[in-house]
Amino acid sequence: MGKAKSKNWALGRWSIDSMSMWDKDYIDEEVPGYIEFGAYNLGSLQFGYVQGAVDYRVTERGDKPAVEFSFEGGDGADGTPCTGRGWMTLDGEALTGMFYFHRGDESEIELGRLPENRANRRKRK
Repeated sequence: MGKAKSKNWALGRWSIDSMSMWDKDYIDEEVPGYIEFGAYNLGSLQFGYVQGAVDYRVTERGDKPAVEFSFEGGDGADGTPCTGRGWMTLDGEALTGMFYFHRGDESEIELGRLPENRANRRKRK
């Protein structure tokens, strides 16, 4: 028999608090930058002019809870399609890791759990 699936602690919308390649003004250019992890390992992201659909998995890196993802979407500023991937580990209420555009830029990234996600998380316990 297989292992029982663990509860998906990543569910919800996470604020992109910082990226090493771009400043906060750019991250929040059109909307406050975010990555959303939804049901069925699907989600979305937006920062700057970049928008995309996310496919993710909750996992572990070392001894820390982690999330790994890929995305496809586009850069709304010029309509260029883009794809990429990333990973982050959970430390308290923050996710930190790396974000990569395929054949392009890479950036350290830090996400914070949005307040409404904290309240929903407490209700589920």
